[in-house]
Amino acid sequence: MKAVLFEKFQEAPKVVSVADPTPENHGVVIRVKATGVCRSDWHGWMGHDSDVELPHIPGHELAGVVEAVGRDVKNWSVGDRVTVPFICGCGSCSECHAGHQQVCLNQEQPGFTHWGSFAEYVPIHQADLNLVALPETMEFATAASLGCRFATSFRAVIDQGRVSAGQWVAVHGCGGVGLSAVMIAAAVGANVIAIDLDSAKLDLARALGAGAVINGAEVDVVEAIQDLTMGGAHVSLDALGHPVTMTNSILCLRPRGKHVQVGLLLGEHASPAVPMPKVIGQELELLGSHGMQAHRYGAMLDMIKSGRLSPERLVGDEISLEEAPAALMAMDRFQSIGATVITRF
Repeated sequence: MKAVLFEKFQEAPKVVSVADPTPENHGVVIRVKATGVCRSDWHGWMGHDSDVELPHIPGHELAGVVEAVGRDVKNWSVGDRVTVPFICGCGSCSECHAGHQQVCLNQEQPGFTHWGSFAEYVPIHQADLNLVALPETMEFATAASLGCRFATSFRAVIDQGRVSAGQWVAVHGCGGVGLSAVMIAAAVGANVIAIDLDSAKLDLARALGAGAVINGAEVDVVEAIQDLTMGGAHVSLDALGHPVTMTNSILCLRPRGKHVQVGLLLGEHASPAVPMPKVIGQELELLGSHGMQAHRYGAMLDMIKSGRLSPERLVGDEISLEEAPAALMAMDRFQSIGATVITRF
């Protein structure tokens, strides 16, 4: 099969030919129809993720068709249209037994713990636990964008933030995760404030449901949010993953507010200082959010089917596999508005 592979961290990946994968007894092989190019893939290519072993094929936001099925798989057949969370549970640990596959103690992640979806085929383990059936009407490019960005935002807003109608919600960073969070929070009736440095992204955030937008290059973000909300946000999400956006997210909260950290803080930013006096003095909640379990996709897909959510609006450029290396390497310098998705193999 054709695949994007890198043999050294921070060295240009190449499109090469490698052996087709075969399914584990409990797994499947998926013919990839679409796969997103995500900043998390860039972190893996940079060497920020200890799970990545060289040589490596990145890619973790994927959708496609089941091509081969392991002998112990019960729920899936060749030809099924599927997607998968970027965190795959083992099915055996205490967290999986409790339904918390997103923090599985033995989790696997395509594109990190094993070769990923920047390829014609990708193997997925524990298929009966981890695969998600796709609606026939959903485009593969849209489905690929669900796996990391949209599903991650859904859990962050709905399950972790427990956002409700009428609350003030601040979203710091309007990349794929942030724009998804804006749409989802607005869909449940929250008053959403979107924050970014890019006016075009802020325009899209407003179109997706943000009632107010703030350009962080022009004003003091915390002060502006405190003024807009008359006391601070009820829930605030750092959707970027940077010490500045994390700090602003915490400081903009009202007493007993919730900060949800969604964006990854890796490399030199892995251990930022936390404004703990405000956390303690105002009894703030600091929550992490890490993907979403396959069994929770139903709630998200129901909102999509009903028209309350429109993730297809967040799909940006569609590129070929040959264009993927350049797109991956550019993730730290430029991100298109909307998710870049590989759809031509």
